[in-house]
Amino acid sequence: MNFHSYNPQDGHGLKHNPFKALISPRPIGWISSRSAEGISNLAPYSFFNALSETPPLLGFSSSGRKDSLRNIEATGAFVHNVAGHELVTQMNASSAPYDHEISEIEMLGLATLPGDVVDVPRLAEAPASFECKLVDIRQLEDHKGAKLQNYLIIGEVVRVHIQERFIQDGMIDEAALAAVGRLGYFNYAAVSDIFALARPKL
Repeated sequence: MNFHSYNPQDGHGLKHNPFKALISPRPIGWISSRSAEGISNLAPYSFFNALSETPPLLGFSSSGRKDSLRNIEATGAFVHNVAGHELVTQMNASSAPYDHEISEIEMLGLATLPGDVVDVPRLAEAPASFECKLVDIRQLEDHKGAKLQNYLIIGEVVRVHIQERFIQDGMIDEAALAAVGRLGYFNYAAVSDIFALARPKL
């Protein structure tokens, strides 16, 4: 077998960086937040995932000090809205670099519902939403201890909302929900090819 091997600090030697294409699909954290002045913000993050089940923790990484990070620092709360396939166009549109004083939610005409526990709006049409309270914000470092302009935001889920049409026999209908994941380059994927594997027992 032949391999294309490289050290990231020396460059990958390909037309485009393969890192994101190989770490995929990545769940999309579609994060709504609210500034101290009450301006609602909405942005997708592809460096996102569940970190813990008990208690349920979610985390996403911000490249630079973006509006979501500043808002969460100020208010201590955010909402993750699941990006189902039906909302993929709006999700992508919310990634545009709007000014801090402009609400992506209002610009895109998205309907919202108030949070039950946190003072942050959630998207009414999202298949599911997770209200979160801030646990920690960590500026990331490389292996030499050098500070990076990347920040890991960790939140504890304190309230979950699921559209009932996606619940069948007490389980999430993952095919109907068709959650969108980020691939590399400009590519996305929707969950469609679903198969089950039982965990082995010794």
